[in-house]
Amino acid sequence: MKSMRKSGIVGDLINGTGGLVISVILIFVVIATITGAGLLNVDSAEKNATDRMVGNLTAGIDNVSSKLPTILLVAAVVILFGVLVLLVARARAMTAGSGGSL
Repeated sequence: MKSMRKSGIVGDLINGTGGLVISVILIFVVIATITGAGLLNVDSAEKNATDRMVGNLTAGIDNVSSKLPTILLVAAVVILFGVLVLLVARARAMTAGSGGSL
């Protein structure tokens, strides 16, 4: 019987980022389908509302994408510090049992 592997923080970060990308793509597909199929353009007021909704979504995504490099940099620094902590803990564990006596 195989044991389940735990992915840890790196795997969770990759899965979360992948989920976010897939969600954004799905939102774009749904909005493009609704606006392209003509389901919302009964009159000009709803057409204007649809255009404003698409514009607001695009502006919001532009706002998030401008902050994405900062978010990724912070995530990289956190991962780097985590790896360093694990390496120091592993090095201490390896040298703790191999001490010599005079």
